[in-house]
Amino acid sequence: MSPTKDKQGFSAEEKAAMRARAKELKAAADGEEAVAAALKKMAPADRAIGKRIHELVKEAAPNLTPKTWYGMPAYANEDGKVVVYFRDAGKFKERYSMLGFNEAANLDNGSMWPVAYALPQLAKADEAKIRTLVKNAVSR
Repeated sequence: MSPTKDKQGFSAEEKAAMRARAKELKAAADGEEAVAAALKKMAPADRAIGKRIHELVKEAAPNLTPKTWYGMPAYANEDGKVVVYFRDAGKFKERYSMLGFNEAANLDNGSMWPVAYALPQLAKADEAKIRTLVKNAVSR
């Protein structure tokens, strides 16, 4: 047996990795619950858009961890930084919901690029654009 292994057969490094993975899984589960609770509080039209955004983000970037950010559904990278978020119209009594990207998103394009998109509704063509944006946001 190697010097870093204990009687159970796992090294200290392996145990630390297992604890880290368990923490990641718990954060994702807690995040799913928090996002579901945030969506439940929204008006029906906003909730429908938010639920679809949630599905699209999870599909396009399964490595992002769902969470809430200022009470909004959000998705964080492995460093815990929010990459993308959804803000419902009712949150600030606005006329449209919004899909936004934070500084951690890799959307840089020249000297100027959009970081937020108005979503008064969500059409099928918009879904393809959102998938592409989210994939680009998490690319390195």
